[in-house]
Amino acid sequence: MTVLSQNLRGTAHYLVSEASGYRSREQIVVASGSGKLDAGTVLGRVTASKKFVPFDPAATNGAEVAAAVLYEACDATDQDVRRTVTARHAEVHADVLVWGGTVTDAQKTTALTQLAGLGIAAR
Repeated sequence: MTVLSQNLRGTAHYLVSEASGYRSREQIVVASGSGKLDAGTVLGRVTASKKFVPFDPAATNGAEVAAAVLYEACDATDQDVRRTVTARHAEVHADVLVWGGTVTDAQKTTALTQLAGLGIAAR
């Protein structure tokens, strides 16, 4: 019997609403070494390179501050990848955002507060 599976993390699946046009979105670079990332991954921005990586509350390079939500999946395992993110003025489903395996609930709450500061409201 063939087993079928469906990726429930399609492009922008996390969005409730966003600003008119493309005002909520921004083009960024996901840093090489970030791995395969699903849409909805919460990202931090490395201060020195200005590239984005998965949010990491244990980091000390800027990635410990939530800065955007990845709009579409990407594979940044071996090279930098240009992608779209939700960067401002949007509502997102908090329960479908993608977090690193070690991010605690308290750290998620802090990150959601940081995103709220950008105008990204978690519902």
